[in-house]
Amino acid sequence: MPPQAGLCETCRHAQQLKHPRGGGGYWRCLLAETDPRFERYPRLPVIECAGHEREPKEKRG
Repeated sequence: MPPQAGLCETCRHAQQLKHPRGGGGYWRCLLAETDPRFERYPRLPVIECAGHEREPKEKRG
């Protein structure tokens, strides 16, 4: 997946998904499920986000 996702790459509320037909993937914001301020599939790169919470390093990888 392209590394240009911005804040999503380090956010605990972001889910990286692969496109079902191959090719590039996309990012899903899990906060959008309960908070209408957030887009389900935000336009990338995300450079500012009120809901961004850095995921602990041990969970990334």
